Amino acid sequence: MPLRIALLTYKGNPFCGGQGVYVRHLSRELARLGHTVEVIGAQPYPVLDAVGAGVTLTELPSLDLYRQPDPFRNPRLGEYRDWIDAVEVGTMWTGGFPEPLTFSLRARRHLAARRGEFDVIHDNQTLGYGLLGLGTPLVTTIHHPITVDRRLDLAAAPDWKRRLSVRRWYGFTQMQKRVARRLPSVLTVSGSSRAEIVEDLGVREDRVHVVHIGADTRLFSPDASVPEIPGRIVTTSSADVPLKGLVHLVEALAKLRAERPDAHLVVVGKRAEDGPVAAAITRFGLEGAIDFVKGITDAELVDLIRGAEVACVPSLYEGFSLPAAEAMATGTPLVATTGGAIPEVAGTDGETCLAVPPGDAGALATALGRLLGDADLRRRLGVAGRQRVLSRFTWEQAAIGTAEHYRAAIAAQSAAPAPTHRTKAEAPC
Repeated sequence: MPLRIALLTYKGNPFCGGQGVYVRHLSRELARLGHTVEVIGAQPYPVLDAVGAGVTLTELPSLDLYRQPDPFRNPRLGEYRDWIDAVEVGTMWTGGFPEPLTFSLRARRHLAARRGEFDVIHDNQTLGYGLLGLGTPLVTTIHHPITVDRRLDLAAAPDWKRRLSVRRWYGFTQMQKRVARRLPSVLTVSGSSRAEIVEDLGVREDRVHVVHIGADTRLFSPDASVPEIPGRIVTTSSADVPLKGLVHLVEALAKLRAERPDAHLVVVGKRAEDGPVAAAITRFGLEGAIDFVKGITDAELVDLIRGAEVACVPSLYEGFSLPAAEAMATGTPLVATTGGAIPEVAGTDGETCLAVPPGDAGALATALGRLLGDADLRRRLGVAGRQRVLSRFTWEQAAIGTAEHYRAAIAAQSAAPAPTHRTKAEAPC
């Protein structure tokens, strides 16, 4: 029987971060299975593929305090609508990140006014107080615990002021821990993330289920007509997020160019004007060897990956790694670290990728040089990598697995005994 699904996302940017990608592709494939999906999201709103064909978008606007080109903006007085807006601004002013909490409160109000319209609510990593006790079966996706990001950012902080700022920014993770422990059904994208959720968030193991996500294998596919550009390495990264490990790839490129002067890097992401990555580029004299691109179309992204001799995922940790799956689906050979769940996606070293320890610039340089210098190895890993993705990591498989857990959540709530109301005489003392 088709389901009526409310899919919540407090951030939906399809070009930066995995949440928007997840909502876009999962909603499309759920609709192809015959379900009706209403995506309820805040800015930046998701780009959806199947609008009008089983998928709709309901905008639940925040004050959009972090929008470009004016992040951390102060809204005009006339923009305030209610007390939730005041909480949002007050949290930002004091250095915190308010969106998981404030989106959950807005979503609660919205869903309460539409009680009975959905068979299941699917929360995409909000983990806010407002989503507890809604009365409708709830399934929650946690891609990985944000406590991991907090830990790595604290480790990278250069002084006590920065550490204090990091702790305040990640204050919302305390809420997410409390909420996660009360969730009846949690989906995650890898076995590595499952272990982190149990360990970091304290969620019971029997409530956490792995449903692998995937690449859009129709889009990310080989095309022999796109010429390879000698020495080109491509990566997708947020420039100064320590978790992404880009600074180590910059150092690796400097080492590699001593042997391969034609080696150069294309980063899909925004360039930070200062910070560790910018400093490393200047220190190693790589201004002409690294290009940053952003705001490109899907087709441009695919051709960029197709034209690279090597794709690289240098992350210190990933809960899944869509960039790895997408590069492999395209047939571009991959060098990846063993951080977090990356080995679950990329596979065995020497068979479907070349694997290196996270944070090891020397090992990255060696692996990149090996692939750039061996066309036969590139072809072999490219073919094997695509076959691995086709057999394990597709959005159709993700939608089928997710829908199974929707039905399980609905059945579990239906089977649960209705709450009883005790009289004063029956109440325990």
